Amino acid sequence: MAGKRVGIDSFAAVLEQSLSDYGISTAANVKAAVTKAGEAVKGQIQSTAPRDTGRYAKSWSADTVKETASSKAVVVHSKKQYRLTHLLEFGHAKRGGGRTKAQPHIAPAEKAGFDLLLSEVEKGVKG
Repeated sequence: MAGKRVGIDSFAAVLEQSLSDYGISTAANVKAAVTKAGEAVKGQIQSTAPRDTGRYAKSWSADTVKETASSKAVVVHSKKQYRLTHLLEFGHAKRGGGRTKAQPHIAPAEKAGFDLLLSEVEKGVKG
């Protein structure tokens, strides 16, 4: 639309169309950023998760739970080993007394994913 002359009669329609196009492109950029951030969080959790047999690290998944024309929700979760997440993240009491050491691997990935999401959304809106 840059450089095009618009009369006062059609200004409202042109402005409405421009704002609609901007909203659609911004929504597409945000949805792509959400997908990218979800996959990054999943990858970081898988790489930093405690390893005994490796099943816990492999069980992490990033799934789209809701998607509309203007929004997208991605959930990162452990499919089969979900009962272990809080025990490994925060530690737990042992049977004979004492506690296990906490192995934080979810919280750092969540923070990194949030920072990545913000930077990707800013990049998409500005660029």
